[in-house]
Amino acid sequence: MTVATTSNKGMWRKSPVVMMTIFAVLATAGCGSGNGPSIQGGGILLPIFDSIQVNALTPLCTNCHVGATAPLGLRLDAANSYALLVGRASTQQPGLLRVNPGNPNASYLIQKLEGTAATGGQMPLGAPALAQADIDIIRQWITNGALRTPAPAIDPVRVTSLDPLPNSAVPMLPMTITAIFDRELNATTVDATTFLVERTGGDGTFGDGNEVSIIPVSVTVPNFNSQTAVFDMSTTSPVEDTYQITLAGTGATVMLDLGGNALDGEFSGNFPSGDGTAGGNFVAEFSVVGVQPTLQSIQDNVFTPTCAGCHTGPTSNDVNDLPSGMDLTSLSMSFMSLVGVTSLQDGNFQRVEADDPGASYLIQKLEGTATGGVQMPAGGPPLDQATIDVIRQWIFDGATM
Repeated sequence: MTVATTSNKGMWRKSPVVMMTIFAVLATAGCGSGNGPSIQGGGILLPIFDSIQVNALTPLCTNCHVGATAPLGLRLDAANSYALLVGRASTQQPGLLRVNPGNPNASYLIQKLEGTAATGGQMPLGAPALAQADIDIIRQWITNGALRTPAPAIDPVRVTSLDPLPNSAVPMLPMTITAIFDRELNATTVDATTFLVERTGGDGTFGDGNEVSIIPVSVTVPNFNSQTAVFDMSTTSPVEDTYQITLAGTGATVMLDLGGNALDGEFSGNFPSGDGTAGGNFVAEFSVVGVQPTLQSIQDNVFTPTCAGCHTGPTSNDVNDLPSGMDLTSLSMSFMSLVGVTSLQDGNFQRVEADDPGASYLIQKLEGTATGGVQMPAGGPPLDQATIDVIRQWIFDGATM
């Protein structure tokens, strides 16, 4: 086993005696399938964020946790993972932070890896669990403060990602908007004059004078994650509209990094932002559209975040295998598990009977009218009727994939 030791200067180095990997069991390529050596990134797992990213998060998690359809909005690619983990509240357990700097026991990431979380399945989902020795390396990184090695300040500070993603369509207004940068920001330059959000006012266009400015609860650079800026709009009315985000790199007040470099903000649709010269506003949009009556939208916004933690598959015809026997982990598996499939709890109904939502056992379970079992989601608050009505509409329209 490779032994990570510290020199007098506190730098991690490999033992010259033993040259095998410390990371023994990270066996999958991500999201429930595959096998192979634990260090997919080809390196040594150390309690340093870059090492955890390269050797664990990128190879093992980004098959699922990437892009606009990432489960629970948790994108674990290199551009997003640190900002969406450290100091961010868990979606499944809002009372816990995904990574609580200095406190691994109170970090939801650790609970998910160790299988002690109160909600959903152990991660990696459907795959062999990480060896405790490997989890302990991640624990140590959190104990050490969950720090991130900053990028070298060579060019002007740039935007490397945004949550929600530019041009994405989300089913509900997010509580916060987080901009992610390639180095630490001067927190005194980040406020409601340099981080602005507005919506179109309902006509879908900007620049015609009827836009509505969003007044934030706060605009902050978190002490524990100073490569991010967070716009808190948790008290904003949840209006379906197109929203525009502006980060100021030009004007009377601009965002600066710790070296006094102004934001290089121009955004062409690809990250990082900028044209290589300090200055220029970063401007991006996203839309709040609600859940749509398509299986893809229902999968992304209902089944994956709400149901897939229990309905993990593989599919089964044995009622004793529920809930896992009804696989709702992906678009194709949800379709195969639901449409035209007879309910195991009540054989008089199909789980989803195309064109007939009233005769679909899925609707009965969601509305609490089914003859067997409990209302879904089990142990959680019922879906709001508006969301159920969207699922009803999908079924009424033919329940297509």
